[in-house]
Amino acid sequence: MITLQPFEEEDFQRLISWLDNEELLVQFGGPLFSFPLTSAQLQNYKNDKSRLSFKVISLPDQEVIGHAELFPSDEEKTIKICRVLIGAETKRGQGSGQQVINELLKISFLQLGKEKVELNVYDWNTNAIKCYEKAGFILNANKTSQMVIKGNTWTAVNMSIDKQHWI
Repeated sequence: MITLQPFEEEDFQRLISWLDNEELLVQFGGPLFSFPLTSAQLQNYKNDKSRLSFKVISLPDQEVIGHAELFPSDEEKTIKICRVLIGAETKRGQGSGQQVINELLKISFLQLGKEKVELNVYDWNTNAIKCYEKAGFILNANKTSQMVIKGNTWTAVNMSIDKQHWI
């Protein structure tokens, strides 16, 4: 089991330690951050009141194992899931990511009253894509973007779920 709590300044160093290489930072944050990640960047990020950023806490041991964010979309009834990371390597592959997505969907649909949730994920991140599909997300084939990272082109695909299709 997990719970989400607000991301605070006390969490900065932990997140920085998890994102210790450029590729992982780009996978996590897209173009929002530059490597190396710093407390100053995270302070600017935290000061953006439009972002709902969370630390992911494993229960019952209360260990902080990850990070996640909700961010408003240009469309009024839509919100985006962003910057999802299970940073504690020992907690990966145990279903924590699925629980995070389910909690973010509950917040989006039940607390915030949104009708649609979107996210972007790199097409090579098959584990994340499977996690999102298991939660009910579908691929939007017409919505892609690309970034060049150290000479390699990364393609991000868009996925979404409507409240009416939420399980």
